[in-house]
Amino acid sequence: MPNLLKQFKSLLPDSPLLVGEVLSISNNILTIELPDGALITAKGDATVGQRLFVRGGMIEGQAPALAYVEVDI
Repeated sequence: MPNLLKQFKSLLPDSPLLVGEVLSISNNILTIELPDGALITAKGDATVGQRLFVRGGMIEGQAPALAYVEVDI
């Protein structure tokens, strides 16, 4: 018999990988600004001004400091 929970979870999309800059840190909770100006929070160790990859509210690693370019198609 198939596992219904696994089948249900396979229908849900994965959390996207986001990149942003740390604006503030309070009690190990980071406030991160995304390139579109949205603010999110995440847990982890970082410093203010650092660019990070974030997925599901957790830091995945340091992101390179590259220019943001948006292209309309």
